Amino acid sequence: MGEPRSARAVVGGLEATGLVEVTHDPTALDRGGRWAVVLDFEGRLTAARFAEWAPWFPAFDADEPWTPVPDDAWTSSLDEPAFRAGVEGIRERIAAGDVYQVNLCRILAAELATGTTLHGLHARLAAQHPAPYAAHLFLPDDDVDVACASPELFLSRDDDRMVSRPIKGTAPTEDGLLPKDRAENVMIVDLVRNDLGRVCRPGTVEASAICATEQHPGLVHLVSTVEGRMRADVGWADLLDATFPPGSVVGAPKLAALDVIAALEPVPRGPYCGAIGWIDADERTADLAVGIRTFWRRGSTLRFGTGGGITWDSNPSGEWAETRLKASRLLAVAAG
Repeated sequence: MGEPRSARAVVGGLEATGLVEVTHDPTALDRGGRWAVVLDFEGRLTAARFAEWAPWFPAFDADEPWTPVPDDAWTSSLDEPAFRAGVEGIRERIAAGDVYQVNLCRILAAELATGTTLHGLHARLAAQHPAPYAAHLFLPDDDVDVACASPELFLSRDDDRMVSRPIKGTAPTEDGLLPKDRAENVMIVDLVRNDLGRVCRPGTVEASAICATEQHPGLVHLVSTVEGRMRADVGWADLLDATFPPGSVVGAPKLAALDVIAALEPVPRGPYCGAIGWIDADERTADLAVGIRTFWRRGSTLRFGTGGGITWDSNPSGEWAETRLKASRLLAVAAG
């Protein structure tokens, strides 16, 4: 098993070492220092302040060992019949006027050999499935080991300028995108505008791009951009309270969609659909990704989440197929 590994984070193209402190208090993110952050979908924040930050390249970890996880090792929190029933249940809620859209997810789990960490999996993701918000957070004393290949920006900060780029709409090719994908995206744009409007100066929130097409490994997404200027009295605790969880992985209206998720999903999402990234309190800058395309380990159990937005036009078989599409390339990396 070798020597115990030290805490580290790889976020924003930098590797952080020399752990100074770990906190679960969001107000600490305003008091100084550069932090690596993971925020569970259920709202638990883990933020680690590191002393040293240096450029990181995939080749640095190319020799990290990884024991492949075969496809048949995974179990799902929702099997196909249960997932399809969940889709139908959401459509009934939509017909009743309770919600317009709900993101329904399932969590896959597999057992790892004792002592396995995600250093090797992160290296393979970086090399084989590059993503704009790739990350690895390893805090052994806090049981945090998360390897992320997210394509989606939850929040970017540059002084008072805030940007969110929600993804809704996924298909193998651009020709496969459906009218319901655009409808999903537009609904979530309205939700994100409302969330940012709670913490931004009046009149500054705008959608600067709607339903742009982005290519990613093995699929395409529809991506929109929402921007605003944050009020001077707003800190990170206020910002997260107003905008979290990310609207694209919840649904609309957000509170009602969260109630449906709690009723239909049998296990917590954890870091999946949460937020992962970095915050620099001194420079007033940050990049937090939506925690999709994300593996995480608790003890010897490896987990991975996949899901999609359900609207009135959703087809249960098509939605199940979309969860498989989103997972397939990532699980192939894990399988070696």
